[in-house]
Parts: sequence; C-alpha cells; structure tokens
Amino acid sequence: MNKFCLSLLFFIVSSVTSIVLASSENYLFDPNKINKEQAYVSTVGFNLLNSNGIEKRAVFFLDNSNRINAFSTNSSRQIIIYRGMFTLLTSDDELAAVLAHEISHNVDSYNGIFRGFFNHFNYVLSPHKYEYKSDKRAIDYMVNAGYHPVAMIIVMNKIFPQYRYDWCSSHPLTSRRMMEVYEYIYKKYPEFLVNNPYKKNIYYQNFLLNSKENRAKFQEKIKNDSKKKVKYM
Repeated sequence: MNKFCLSLLFFIVSSVTSIVLASSENYLFDPNKINKEQAYVSTVGFNLLNSNGIEKRAVFFLDNSNRINAFSTNSSRQIIIYRGMFTLLTSDDELAAVLAHEISHNVDSYNGIFRGFFNHFNYVLSPHKYEYKSDKRAIDYMVNAGYHPVAMIIVMNKIFPQYRYDWCSSHPLTSRRMMEVYEYIYKKYPEFLVNNPYKKNIYYQNFLLNSKENRAKFQEKIKNDSKKKVKYM
C-alpha cells in the first residue's frame, strides 16, 4: 500500500473516530439535560427543607456516576444522589423519599460538640437506629412538603437489595425497613393508605405480596392493642 493510501485510510479512521467520540460526549454530557436534572434535584430538595422549616443548611448534587446510591456528607453537608439511582426514580414522590431520608441524616450531622464533628461516630456505633430514625422522619418531611409517603415503600422495594442477615450491615433488612415505614404511616398518616394512588403500582403490589407474614404480625399487634415492638422478618 503506497503512502497516499495509508494517509487516506488514516484520515478516514480519524474522522470517523472523532465523530463517534463527539456524538458520545454530546449524548452523555449534554449541558442542557444535566442542568435541568440538577435543577430538578435541587428544587425537590429545597422544597423539603423549606416546607419543614429546616434551618440546617444542605445542598444537593446529582453525580454522573452510575452507582445506585445516595448519601449525605457529614463534613460538608452535601447530599449526593448518583445517576444510577436517579434514573430508577419515576416521580417527584420517589425523589423526595430519597432526599428526605438524606436530609434527616444531614440534620443529625449538626448535633453534638464542635458543630457535630463527632456525630458520625454515633452512627457507626448504632447505624440501624439512625436508619430507622431517618426513614420515619423522612415520612414526616414528605407529608409536610406535599409528597405521598407510600413512595418510600416503593423506592425501597424496587431498588434496595435484600440480604440474608443485617447483623453485619450498616442498614437493616429492607423487608424490615419497609414494614417499619408501613407501620409508621398506618399509625400517623392512615389517610394515605386509604386514599392511595399507588394501590395498583406494581412495586407496591409486590410489597403487599412479600410482606404478608409481616403484616399479619402487625395486624395481630393492632388486634391485641399491644405496645410491644414487632420483630419483622
């Protein structure tokens, strides 16, 4: 092959590669799309803060990573939701459920000496306690901000994994978390279970299916007017 042919081939390959890369960059990093999504996350987050009169500062960011997670930083009070989780959410209610839970952690980060510097150690020593606390306080935040609290159950059921045990995990079993949320809504906000637009939602229907045994335990507690904490599976 002569030099002209080699040069022509190199030019064609380089041009095609440049076009593909440029198209890929435009698709993945469209600034208009990203700005709208970031604004959406911030709007729901600040609506939760303002509607609940939360005076502790927090900022909200959508991270472009595909990780399925969201968290609150103890040091800088940033609430991060990864794109991997963001793309699995299909309503304002569901996004509010994720952000409200992290806002609760953020509020706790202000407690204690040195402006909450050592607060994270409390979580390390008793993580399940703080996860349950944030789940339930998130329900209050959602209701006060006009979001439907049943969305918390839907998010958990369609996204959170179900491990065999939770004794070596920072989070309780998802089945237990969902039942604690269900019980909390049942007792404090029963109207949301009666007037429930999510009744036919496939994820809520699946929760009703996989929580039969746990809900039977809860109904027994209600029947006996018991104050004893139910040990959900």
